[in-house]
Amino acid sequence: MRSLLCAAGAAGILLFAAAGPATADGGAGDEGFTIGDRRITESSGLAASRAHPGVYWTHNDSDDGPYVYAVDGRTGRTVATITLRGIGDPRDVEAVSVGPDGNVYVGDIGDNLGGSWDHVWIYRFPEPERLRDQTVTAAQFTVKYGDGPRDAEAMMVHPKTGRVYIASKKKSGGAALYEGPERLAARGANTFRRVAGIDQWVTDGAFSPDGTRLLLRGYFGAEMYRWEGGRPKDIGSVGVPLQMQGESVTFTPDGRTLLFGSEGKGSQVQPVGLSGDQLPESAAKESGGKGGDGGAGKGDAADGSQDAGKNRNVLLAAATFGVATVVVLALRRVFRRR
Repeated sequence: MRSLLCAAGAAGILLFAAAGPATADGGAGDEGFTIGDRRITESSGLAASRAHPGVYWTHNDSDDGPYVYAVDGRTGRTVATITLRGIGDPRDVEAVSVGPDGNVYVGDIGDNLGGSWDHVWIYRFPEPERLRDQTVTAAQFTVKYGDGPRDAEAMMVHPKTGRVYIASKKKSGGAALYEGPERLAARGANTFRRVAGIDQWVTDGAFSPDGTRLLLRGYFGAEMYRWEGGRPKDIGSVGVPLQMQGESVTFTPDGRTLLFGSEGKGSQVQPVGLSGDQLPESAAKESGGKGGDGGAGKGDAADGSQDAGKNRNVLLAAATFGVATVVVLALRRVFRRR
């Protein structure tokens, strides 16, 4: 029976892949790419490089070691493997972000035991001037939550203030956004305190390059927030591409496009263009208006296209389930005849 279910799952994946998401036009990496490195099988975080345009940082989930990979957004090829020294054994690495201080932050913040570890870690290292395989010394910061242990997969560094934020994962357990101290301390524990509830199952997040938008994604959806006074204000959902296990997201450097990543070998990083209120303020100004695309605002054509994308995902999921069911039933008949 397990083999039948695997066959059904494969049929579903093929249908999803054939359908594909809507793409966005743009520069290097904006069209999306496929991660070609066979070592990267569980890409769980994604961040646009500040020092190297068109390059994106990623990493595996647990059981990989202290490695971070620089991937060329034009080709999907790994152009540098960074080995971190001066830290302990990574436990469950889930997120990566680049700060305004020129450092790459790596969030070892997952909790495979459902939120029972009393502390997690953040690692920090300078973004290399030259992209090549190298070993760098990283700082290690201990993190605790003001209201007790949490399972989390999203860590974001604000691009203007440099403050670190973490979003806990489980909606059923009261997912929330947590704010770190103004500056992380290498000694003692850094306490992250709850600043806002999040009505979503969060697997990753990212600030826009200008710091005016925060995007939090889950497996099947994403929510955009306007960042005001250090707090998020919900401004609507964003259509997410159908992916095997959606785990990562980042803004492109111009802020106009989101790149959504997934776990799995040869995983695709897929683009979704932004418009209307969801455009960061700097990108909207460059377009000559608040919303860009002719000034479409929230609830106009821009939001309609996002809703259409979500509806398409639901329809595809239903169609996939139907195809998978047919495959299972057909295979059952074949095996019964033997």
